[in-house]
Amino acid sequence: MKLNVTSEYGILKKVLLHRPGAETENLTPDTYEELLFDDAYFLKKAQEEHDVFASVLKKEGVEVVYLEDLITETISISEEIKKLFIEQFIYEAKIDKKSKLFPVVVKYLNSFKDNKEMIIKIMAGVRFSELNNNGIKSLSEISTNKLFVLDPMPNLIFTRDPFSTIGKGISLHTMYYETRKRETLFAYYIFKFHPEYKETTQYYNRDRSSSIEGGDVMILTKDTIAVGISQRTQAQSIEKLSESLFQKQENIKTIYAVDIPKGRSWMHLDTVFTQIDKNKFSIFSNYKFDIFKLTKNDNKIKIEKYTKGIDKVMTDVFGVNAQLIHCGNGDPLISEREQWNDGSNVLAIRPNTVITYERNYVTNQALRDAGVKVIEIPSGELSRGRGGPRCMSMPLIREEV
Repeated sequence: MKLNVTSEYGILKKVLLHRPGAETENLTPDTYEELLFDDAYFLKKAQEEHDVFASVLKKEGVEVVYLEDLITETISISEEIKKLFIEQFIYEAKIDKKSKLFPVVVKYLNSFKDNKEMIIKIMAGVRFSELNNNGIKSLSEISTNKLFVLDPMPNLIFTRDPFSTIGKGISLHTMYYETRKRETLFAYYIFKFHPEYKETTQYYNRDRSSSIEGGDVMILTKDTIAVGISQRTQAQSIEKLSESLFQKQENIKTIYAVDIPKGRSWMHLDTVFTQIDKNKFSIFSNYKFDIFKLTKNDNKIKIEKYTKGIDKVMTDVFGVNAQLIHCGNGDPLISEREQWNDGSNVLAIRPNTVITYERNYVTNQALRDAGVKVIEIPSGELSRGRGGPRCMSMPLIREEV
């Protein structure tokens, strides 16, 4: 089985991660805003914390695969695929193919004898000073005083966003911010050329004009998904995805569009709402959500505004009373603090069992009081990235429930 995800809480069997690397040390205070970080990780500790995350998953029976390994395997299939990837990656880094700089960067990347070393390097970022250009500087380097010819990609740790597994297919996304657009190129090549994944059905592609990101996509059942209308996912993208799913995915019957506030700390639906079990949900409830129901009506999409709250929507979907477990146990001050550190962004690895950040101790206790098994991981550094366990993981296979 290549891919199969039909719920948010079925037993997790296979997941995609990215171990943070030197890209997180190539952040500076001047580039935090552009690269969507508030602070840089202490890399050694961030890697230790991420390794704990991976080891917990493995201990719980989950197969862990890494983005850097899958793309390395992909470009190693043939020299032609590697050439295509390198040239497209450089071009999408805004280096014109006709410029004098383009062949210099191509030559530099091809100088790596090991393909994985090259992949790790382009993820980390390439400085102008690393290029063997006989001391000649480009105008862009001189005029802007830029350090990097290929910018670092620190958001790769959030493997949830560039694509989403929906059933046995994927939605390959268009990212909202320019700095993250190249991230989807890895998935593009994996799902085009990797022998295990190259025949995967795609319901959305990275060339679309409007953005959608995986933190907004939730797989509720075989026939129902929810998608957040957020800072980074536009309403028109949800309509396009719905059209494609209704046409290509015969199981999908209903899509709920959940309109959430737009802001840094609630950038995606999963920063304020995640599923734990059939009837349990973690929620940051300081805001109300507008909810719209999209269904297929002949060859058109029928859109209705849902007048019930999100708990009633989930009750309707699952046929059992939905229990909302509030971030910060509902305390207005604590909930704001712990939501900022992704208290609601939990990863269900099986029904009623979640991985959380240990720092969100009030929310974690509220989960335990509701009968949830909570596995805490350290997060002193990882939480600086504004993404929790769900953000840092892309399920590839879950057992059906």
